Amino acid sequence: MSARIKPTTAVNLWRTPLLLTLASVALFGVTMIPDVLDAYGKIHLPYWLTMGSIDDARAILSAMLACVSTVLALIFSVALLVLSMVATLFGPRLLYRFLQDWVTQVTLGLFLGTFVYLCLVFLVTHQDAHSTFIPQISLITSWVLVVVSFAFLVLYSHRIAVSIQNPDLVARIVDDLAPTLEASIADTAEGETLDASTVAKQIEAGASIEAANSGYVQHIHHRALAGAAERAGAVVHVPFRPGQFVLAHDAIAHVWPASKKDAIQADVRAYVKLGRHRLLKQDAEFGLAQIVEIGIRALSPAVNDTFTGVACVDWVGDALLVLADAPVQHGVWRDASGKVRLTVRPLKLERLVRMGFDQLRQAGDGNPAVLVRMLDTIRRIAPRMSDAGRDACFEEADAILERTNVSNLAKIDREDIERAWKRVRPSN
Repeated sequence: MSARIKPTTAVNLWRTPLLLTLASVALFGVTMIPDVLDAYGKIHLPYWLTMGSIDDARAILSAMLACVSTVLALIFSVALLVLSMVATLFGPRLLYRFLQDWVTQVTLGLFLGTFVYLCLVFLVTHQDAHSTFIPQISLITSWVLVVVSFAFLVLYSHRIAVSIQNPDLVARIVDDLAPTLEASIADTAEGETLDASTVAKQIEAGASIEAANSGYVQHIHHRALAGAAERAGAVVHVPFRPGQFVLAHDAIAHVWPASKKDAIQADVRAYVKLGRHRLLKQDAEFGLAQIVEIGIRALSPAVNDTFTGVACVDWVGDALLVLADAPVQHGVWRDASGKVRLTVRPLKLERLVRMGFDQLRQAGDGNPAVLVRMLDTIRRIAPRMSDAGRDACFEEADAILERTNVSNLAKIDREDIERAWKRVRPSN
């Protein structure tokens, strides 16, 4: 049996609410200090800081407790409803975007923390035959917390209403691609180069380090791993890139020379992170796949939303331009002297082009509006691509025309597609 990986802790919905709840308990302890000092006559609070008698205080606390508890239950219900809707309309791989939204987490945390704070204040507000204790500062703080919580409720409602709109969601995915690329850019300094045959020889003569468990490559600490290889006097070749799936006992890295395996094995397993889910941190292909998934769902017979499909084609074009404008990824990291210490399988632009258009082309088969928009997008982005990316774009355009010639589309639709293709390939 292979070892099982631990669930990733990159995205969760409980940490911020828990921290804010603990903060509310600490705040209760702080606000009780002046209240206790006032009760024992050590200090005297101004008369305008009071909120009435014991009956007034408990009535106010009861009203706020009922209100906050009701809204808290409503927020959790709305959050679960939104997550269910996102999984159905956009795909389960986009749930993390809503789980990690700071407004959602802070709103839940504020209401949960306010509820706990109100319960604590309610417990200490009492009257008996010998004494009456009304925590005036804590009562005013309770009122402030309720006001702030409801202010965030308005922001939360606005945020949800905006984020579930297709254009906004897709555009935010594209916005996240640039930081993803920056995290994966290798050294640009000149130094030693290794051709494919040299790398193959080093892999053959070196030693393999097996993965302890199965999972997706989520993150590679390139600099740290290259530094570890330099200290060990070794060269490390990682045959996977972020986003690829590794099976247990697959060779997750090759070390050359083989005698250095024991010196660097622990570093390789520490700096090549595996998990159950793909993350966008270094995986630009995953970001593009999210846009494609939205488009495929929109073009499915069950939804048949051509406008969303066309919008996804537009944003795929924009995403490919973002990826095309990034420095070419060679997947090589060197030490200070220019000697290669780490190689990682690079992500090629032509692969991204095919990934962006292949499935949308297949899902849009028989939909002239989507195919014409795809050809128009290819016409606009192809001149800004590298040679390999441009060739991949032209192959996609030719595939659209080839499929159109054997389809049952109306003549007018076929002519529209052919005209769009000729704008892409005017010399053909």
